[in-house]
Amino acid sequence: MATLTISRQHGSSGKEIGQEIAQEIGYKYVDREQILEDIRKKGQDWENWQKEFEEHHPTIWERYDWSFRGFVALQQSFILDYAMKDNAVIMGRGGNFLLKDIPSVLKVRIEAPLDARIDHIQSRENVDRATATLMIKKFDKESKGFIGTVYGADWNVHTYYDIIFNTAAQSKNTVVASIKAAITEKEQYNTEEVKKMLKIKAAAAVVKAGIMTNSKFFIPTLDVRSSGDTIVLRGVVHGPKEHKSVEDEAKRLAGNIPVKCELNYR
Repeated sequence: MATLTISRQHGSSGKEIGQEIAQEIGYKYVDREQILEDIRKKGQDWENWQKEFEEHHPTIWERYDWSFRGFVALQQSFILDYAMKDNAVIMGRGGNFLLKDIPSVLKVRIEAPLDARIDHIQSRENVDRATATLMIKKFDKESKGFIGTVYGADWNVHTYYDIIFNTAAQSKNTVVASIKAAITEKEQYNTEEVKKMLKIKAAAAVVKAGIMTNSKFFIPTLDVRSSGDTIVLRGVVHGPKEHKSVEDEAKRLAGNIPVKCELNYR
């Protein structure tokens, strides 16, 4: 089946809609808590960095810090793994940007006017209006900043999404039904060719995460992408020995997928 990504404004009922869809059609619901659980298995350091870095506007230092870039690579590898397995609702985490070139992914945006979102948060969290307003503005600012830094995109631009819903104008049942119908329509694009494209993209993410979270390496710049049937590494290493080590590790992580190294020395 097609994969569903949901980007939501805080207080727009996006989380509740995603959970209901996952339950009704038997999809895996992948949110912050699920990714945190996956990262926890990688060790305490990565769990702590997940809590520190996740969905906030990274500082200038963090943008170039090895641990932040490793955290992002690790998170992306998990998201792509869930997408490759099909039948997943990926809530936030920049999933629609990461999977923007995959035709079998339905990219949904859920919004509502600020006043409606404040009312919803007041009711759900049992807080006063001022607190609800602060919660919404903080979440939206941090989410927008994170997406801007990692993907160079503005999460409020509607062209990044297949469908946009306003939950102040449409009932939750209407939104859920519309998304379920759109998922069925998207399934026609879930071809073997697209599955192969996603598999190589996911493998490239595993390679990148594996290298960037490996304490043996400290590479100033590294970009790992899928190109056709090949995984391509570009970046800067410190010399021939490190080049060989990185290339060997990339090939090990990639399995039977070809790897091309275009690494330069300092």
